[in-house]
Amino acid sequence: MENGKLYIVPTPVGNLQDMTFRAIDVLQTVSLILCEDTRTSGVLLKHFDISTPKRAFHMHNEHKAVEGIINQLKTGASIALISDAGTPGISDPGFLLVRACVENSIAVETLPGATAFVPALVNSGFPCDKFCFEGFLPQKKGRQKRLTLLENETRSVVLYESPHRMVKLLEQFVEHFGTEREVSVSREISKLHEETVRGTVTEVLQHFQTHPPKGEFVVVLRGTEE
Repeated sequence: MENGKLYIVPTPVGNLQDMTFRAIDVLQTVSLILCEDTRTSGVLLKHFDISTPKRAFHMHNEHKAVEGIINQLKTGASIALISDAGTPGISDPGFLLVRACVENSIAVETLPGATAFVPALVNSGFPCDKFCFEGFLPQKKGRQKRLTLLENETRSVVLYESPHRMVKLLEQFVEHFGTEREVSVSREISKLHEETVRGTVTEVLQHFQTHPPKGEFVVVLRGTEE
């Protein structure tokens, strides 16, 4: 029996109009959709009239679930993986499943589409011909070490951060990169309250000390001069 195929399908990070026609078509025709959160994805799927069966696949069950999904793909099933927002595998579940598919000679097709860091990087005005994507820094252990390693990075550095750690991150930027390094902070990409704040680390820190951070954040730090 011929193996099935795994489709990696990006979903909008905010505005539902960012969903592609191809993504809708794939989600309507596969046998099963793996969702980071079935309730969150259920809203999206209902909006686009997609009734394909869905199953939870997230960071808490992906290690245990991979083997069963691989076996299902080996029976010829076509399966799509989506996350709550953006492209699966980019700071979201997906890597383990894709790796297992590659190891088992199962085809993987990744659709192009939404991911939060690309518009934030381009919108920063910093060089983006070369950049360093760090995703989420470690919350505790290893965080200071990671920031120290980035002190001499000449490329633009892209990070994700949660609102309740945003001010702390900028304070750590002052410590590791100085007060005058430029930074661009974008929040709520493609949503109603999308905003980008640019300036020196000190200026942006002062902004968020007086404007409590809300929403999802992408932080772009200008690289050090070579």
